[in-house]
Amino acid sequence: MKKKYSVTDRLITRITGWIAGVIVITLAIWGIYTLWGYYTYEQTNDAQVEEYVNPVISRAGGFIVAVRFEENEHVKKGDTLLIIDNREYILQQEQTEASIKKAEGQLTVLESNIHTLERSAAASQAQITATNAKVWKQQLDFDRYKQLYNEESATKQQLENMQATLDVNKSDYKSAQENYDAAISRINDIRAEKTVVSAELARLNALLDRNKLDVSYTIITASYSGRMGRRTVEVGQMIDAGQTLAFIVNNETDKWVVANYKETQVANMHIGDSVKVIADAYPGKEFKGTIISLSPATGSSFSLLPPDNSTGNYVKIVQRIPVRIRIDGNRRDNDVLKVGMNVNVYVPKGQHNG
Repeated sequence: MKKKYSVTDRLITRITGWIAGVIVITLAIWGIYTLWGYYTYEQTNDAQVEEYVNPVISRAGGFIVAVRFEENEHVKKGDTLLIIDNREYILQQEQTEASIKKAEGQLTVLESNIHTLERSAAASQAQITATNAKVWKQQLDFDRYKQLYNEESATKQQLENMQATLDVNKSDYKSAQENYDAAISRINDIRAEKTVVSAELARLNALLDRNKLDVSYTIITASYSGRMGRRTVEVGQMIDAGQTLAFIVNNETDKWVVANYKETQVANMHIGDSVKVIADAYPGKEFKGTIISLSPATGSSFSLLPPDNSTGNYVKIVQRIPVRIRIDGNRRDNDVLKVGMNVNVYVPKGQHNG
């Protein structure tokens, strides 16, 4: 019985020893691999996938009559997302169009008045010429009768008749001149009024363009191809201009990663260096990337309340430098990377990419 127990004990000890040996070897391999990784790469797990996520903002207010997208739906550039009740905007547009027609009618009337006054002025000018000729002839007749009167060859009554006729002709000549001047003045007044109406017409045309823009704003379309995010509106809801209605992830731009490296790690990093990226969601899949920029300042410098070490409570903390990395390769292959995903970034040491 004692001998059988000793064999079992030795078997257990041997198995335990093998297991311990495997564990030690595994830990050794893992330790060597980890140390080799730290020796070969500058790495960080303080990194996230970034992409342009833009809000869909209304440029007009009103009641929503149709919502034509769902959350997480793929949309193409120009697809209709929402429709706002546009009846009020169309009424404003029709009112402006009616005002434009009224202003155009006023211009037509003023043009007709100018044409009529120009004809009246021309008639007055012709009358001036005619009365001037009468005055000239009557002046000659008066001068002859005055000479005859001085020679006692004409009566005083005849001379007075000639004087009266000459005065009447001069009065007609002065009246024709005044009529002509009044017509010209009225023409100038109408032309000034026409300038005012033309300016009003230009304002109304600009207002009509704005009304048409307002009508077009009631149909909200996708500015680019992408994927819809969170939806915050429903049919019948009243919205205001400038209100955020949804979010869209832009598929027309590249994805990138912002990796926050310690300041002690970035000394040998350069734009153009190759990068290896591994997402927490896909630990077995490796993505390639390229450094496209390094931040001009630490992350804390852009915070709302940046640290001020001159206040006297200084504690040295290793700062982080944001490094922007473009994800290379086919966009379809990289589509599995979503905005906000955590990733691990590895930058090989000793690169010389210029």
